Amino acid sequence: MKIVFASVFVDDQEKAHRFYTECLGFVTKHNIPMGPHRWLTVVSPEQPDGVELVIEPSEHPAVGPFKEKLVADGIPFNSFAVEDIQAEYERLKALGVEFLQPPQKMGDVSMAVFDDTCGNLLAIMQTS
Repeated sequence: MKIVFASVFVDDQEKAHRFYTECLGFVTKHNIPMGPHRWLTVVSPEQPDGVELVIEPSEHPAVGPFKEKLVADGIPFNSFAVEDIQAEYERLKALGVEFLQPPQKMGDVSMAVFDDTCGNLLAIMQTS
């Protein structure tokens, strides 16, 4: 068994698509119209056949309260591994990404938390 898809619920698929590709650097894998929305996935350019992140609309009634509570508590919905957290933090800040927490070391892991502009907090992480 292996993980094929992970999801992130977004307020606006187009806006999220731009953020996840233009800022975070992911690559579009699928962009298939499905009624008012799309089957929209992105992958890491380092792993084009790896896990796909599904950029899903936040329309289900349970999603809004779930996302609001995570954001209110400062909990990232997803985390992404980076080789050099300080360099990635500086790159993303230069692109206008809003960080709620700069890189902080927590044991063997360093983590920084940021806003994806579409209703979620995300984290970048580096392991020592």
